Amino acid sequence: MKILVTVKRVADYEARLKIASDSKSIDTSEINMITNPFDEIGVEEALRLKAKFGGEVVVCSVGDKESQQNIRTALAMGADRGILATHENSDYFVNTEYTANILENIVREENPDIIIMGKQAIDTDNHQMSEYLAEKLNMGSASQANTVTVNLEDKSVTVIKESEGGLETVSMTLPCIISTDLRLNEPRYASLPGIMKAKRKKLAIKSVSEMNIDVQNNVTIVKLETQPERQAGSLLENVDELMDKLTNESKSL
Repeated sequence: MKILVTVKRVADYEARLKIASDSKSIDTSEINMITNPFDEIGVEEALRLKAKFGGEVVVCSVGDKESQQNIRTALAMGADRGILATHENSDYFVNTEYTANILENIVREENPDIIIMGKQAIDTDNHQMSEYLAEKLNMGSASQANTVTVNLEDKSVTVIKESEGGLETVSMTLPCIISTDLRLNEPRYASLPGIMKAKRKKLAIKSVSEMNIDVQNNVTIVKLETQPERQAGSLLENVDELMDKLTNESKSL
């Protein structure tokens, strides 16, 4: 069984972000970059399925050359090989459609049985990629998986996910796409032997410009602005003072 897992390089969720001088991007020069946490869960789930059924785990990322580090981390966890699609053309905003077109190209070449993705990336929080890619590939899709059960005899996958008011069970046939939720598993740490082995594992670098993808640059970032700083609160002596502020300052009444 071949499992393709996607990983994305994102800013550390504890980092204080700064807007770049062009006012259209984030200055990442002094920011710690990490693998999207939901994607780490995807890598872990792929490795558990490989341990149970055998096969190959391929890790794929779309980004600049720095994303090799995040692929190597997944290889150190136990994945077999990596693929990096580089898109260093800053004139294009890498939105859902653009990324899905790139991943579609890679999936059709690799022909995996299961594609595992994080349900969303913590930088954009779109929660769109797995559903969009499944539509393009005409595959079954189950998002926000809490439990994944694979039956190779009838080539089926059963996913249990949380829904409003309870749990939902989704059944699909292979090939299919699964996106991970936080409760699916706890990702392992890469061991020192795993880190050493990862340096020798194959990592193919493909340029998006060579994929003959029709890019429609339909998203333009005009300007980024930080939220205004929150003003300090104040202590009021009595209800009359509160009513005065609600009426005359906040205009709430």
